[in-house]
Amino acid sequence: GRICYRSPSRGEPGAFLRARVHEGHESLIEHAFATFEVSGISRACSHQLVRHRLVSYSQESQRYVDMSDPEWTLPPAIVEDPSARAIWERFAGDVEEAYRALRELGVRKEDARFVLPNAAATRLVMTANFRELLHIFRLRISPPAQWEIRAVAVAMLEAIYPHAPAVFGELRQALRSQHPEFFSS
Repeated sequence: GRICYRSPSRGEPGAFLRARVHEGHESLIEHAFATFEVSGISRACSHQLVRHRLVSYSQESQRYVDMSDPEWTLPPAIVEDPSARAIWERFAGDVEEAYRALRELGVRKEDARFVLPNAAATRLVMTANFRELLHIFRLRISPPAQWEIRAVAVAMLEAIYPHAPAVFGELRQALRSQHPEFFSS
């Protein structure tokens, strides 16, 4: 950032960076990256996450991983309603049975996976520069965002904030004051 302004280094570097980010000069933070392991999210959530194209992803493959005993990620609306949960349990049992039966017939994992729903849990590793992370947090930590990706974005923000408060502090403070219900503490 000092190169852009030909300014000598003086004072606290975090204050300089905070001021530049506040002014919208975010190209400076494209040089810093963070990598996250995200586990136990639904495929529905991962499909939303991978829409952020300036991020590098490595995701668990249903093509190669045996999904005979899948983990599921369910919305609270299903988990908390006994009638909805019963419907889910029947459906999940049918899915698991169908997958196993296809595999026993010799159908390859890459084809048997077609019976799996978006509730199948997945894991991924993602790397993004700080500017893209700010974009993700601004977009995904908001009332219109789906509950699961919002929870992922909040967890990521809370994990990265202690390492780069000069970059993420102002946004974190604004989001926590506007939407305290999205944050656990």
